[in-house]
Amino acid sequence: MTRTRRLGSAGTVLAVAVAAVMTGAAVLAVVATPAQAAPVTTPNGTQFTDTNGNPVHAHGGGMLKVGDYYYWFGENRNPDNTFRAVSVYRSTDLRTWEFRNNVLTQSSAPELQVANIERPKVIYNASTGRYVMWMHKENGSNYSEARAAVASSATVDGAYTYHGSFRPFGQYMSRDITLFNDNGTAYMISAADENYDLHIYRLTPDYLNVASLVGNFWDGAHREAPAMFKRGGTYFLLTSGATGWNPNQARYATAPSVSGPWTGWTDVGNSTTFNSQPAFVLPIQGSTGTSYLYLGDRWAGAWGGRVNDSQYVWLPITFPSATSMSLSWYPSITIDTAAGTVTGNAPTYYRVTARHSGRVMDVVSNSTANNAEVKQYAWNGGGNQRWEFQETGGGYVRLVNQNSGKCLDVVNAATGDGADIQQYTCGSGTNQQWSRTQV
Repeated sequence: MTRTRRLGSAGTVLAVAVAAVMTGAAVLAVVATPAQAAPVTTPNGTQFTDTNGNPVHAHGGGMLKVGDYYYWFGENRNPDNTFRAVSVYRSTDLRTWEFRNNVLTQSSAPELQVANIERPKVIYNASTGRYVMWMHKENGSNYSEARAAVASSATVDGAYTYHGSFRPFGQYMSRDITLFNDNGTAYMISAADENYDLHIYRLTPDYLNVASLVGNFWDGAHREAPAMFKRGGTYFLLTSGATGWNPNQARYATAPSVSGPWTGWTDVGNSTTFNSQPAFVLPIQGSTGTSYLYLGDRWAGAWGGRVNDSQYVWLPITFPSATSMSLSWYPSITIDTAAGTVTGNAPTYYRVTARHSGRVMDVVSNSTANNAEVKQYAWNGGGNQRWEFQETGGGYVRLVNQNSGKCLDVVNAATGDGADIQQYTCGSGTNQQWSRTQV
């Protein structure tokens, strides 16, 4: 692919060659490359903004590295949550995102004028020289279609030609979807049979259709939101449960090959996957090795919002062994794409002190349960009196208790005077979001 880049003093390479001597003058060829990306730190549980200051709408999406850039494709919805576009952004450092294009829109095909398009993923076919996108397609009103859809383009961020939608082999439902390119052999994984099954399909050589059903390895397991990646000789498939917009426990399986044998499911992360659902796992290869970045969505539908109000949760994946993975919460992460490292930044805890009494905010009796009371007590240094301030965007924070991992919460989201305060499992509700205002 040919791509034009802007010249910059920090990243310009001059390659001098005699291309012709037709006029007696040497020809200078100037080739520009982006400056090597510096390490960046990004908060979790927030929306990103692009270089124009607009929200990044790449929900349920995936990434593809082309040259020095990571391209991020994802859902961009209308206010009624129907399909507006598949948008694509690019970045060298995974924090500074430049909007490139709406590569698929309502006007791309008649059946997309009113539709739902979910979880678009793009891979490159080296044989055909085309970028191929697969996605989950519905009619815009309900989830009765359960179809896979395909589009392709000669350039990564150009307009994609829509090739239509279908049920694999004319019979299998296909909802939450992902792609995996295994050294030139491509696979599509999607939720089938009302989300009770997960099917793995091998694609045709042009990646535009299914060639075979590799297997249904977890019959009746009720898993969705698949994300497949390979580390060393082990294939990992990360999934969520099927609970609508509400987050749940992520689980993964492993195998020595895409065709199996696959293990059963193993829990990873906490019971809500830190209030997110898997979207993609991105390998970041650099000078010191390869790290694996979990990309998750914190869906706004869980608190009654629109898809475009959703937030992103990115976490480093660690590997206790060759066939196991671990996921821990960090309020922010530091990414070094040049080195190939992702580091979680440990939270800082604070005590919240009432000026009049000198006493601090305390979860009664060191409780770790939902609905536990929050009162003021003398400072004793306990974890039930220590709080982490997690950015949620818009100047608001969540207060997370060190002892329980639960959030400060206004009971029943009451809006009246005298409402009680408690701790409760952290969610995306605004009754768990607080601000500090100068008075």
